[in-house]
Amino acid sequence: MKTDMQLKTDVSDELAWNPAIDAAAIGVAVHEGVVTLTGQLNTFAEKHAAERAVRRVAGVRAIAIDLDVKLAPGHKRSDTEIAEVATAAMRWHSMVPDDCVKVKVENGWVTLSGELEWGYQYASAEQAIRPLLGVRGLTNDITVKPRVSARNLGGQITAALTRQAQREAHHIGVEVEGAIVTLSGQVHSLAEHDAAIGTAFSARGVSRVVDHLRVGA
Repeated sequence: MKTDMQLKTDVSDELAWNPAIDAAAIGVAVHEGVVTLTGQLNTFAEKHAAERAVRRVAGVRAIAIDLDVKLAPGHKRSDTEIAEVATAAMRWHSMVPDDCVKVKVENGWVTLSGELEWGYQYASAEQAIRPLLGVRGLTNDITVKPRVSARNLGGQITAALTRQAQREAHHIGVEVEGAIVTLSGQVHSLAEHDAAIGTAFSARGVSRVVDHLRVGA
């Protein structure tokens, strides 16, 4: 079990390890395994990269992101430019069905809406937007249409968890109501937590995953 000081050192080192992140611009605080990031970054993509870096560190129980995106002068774009490029980026993304996602941009903040069939398409739409110049933040309001019965869906997710993480599957409860999946139980790390959430969201017809998982040793 890492102390908060050890965890802070590991998080700081992981941020510094990633050349895409300006670690000097990020403050790190840790309290009882909960990591808080503060500071100001130049791009939304860098903010996302910082969060992913922290999630890779063993011992992190939760993350609070208090990072602001203040665009560098060369990165500023009008809302119209961002909307046009975002629409084109999704059109060119092979995993986002054409004409299924709508884009709204206000003060550099992108909101996605529409209806898709798979969770990976939902995630792919986000991936298309994050690296674009001028983007300050992202809200994903896309819905995923339910396609299978709750019983079949729950069984499929449990089977996938067992295949991918035998040790953890026995400690994860899966409940399905309509297109909403609730995961409960305990996992050993944020990486295992994210893998379980990702597995559930990958099932056809899952529109939302309610996270009741606990991270602990």
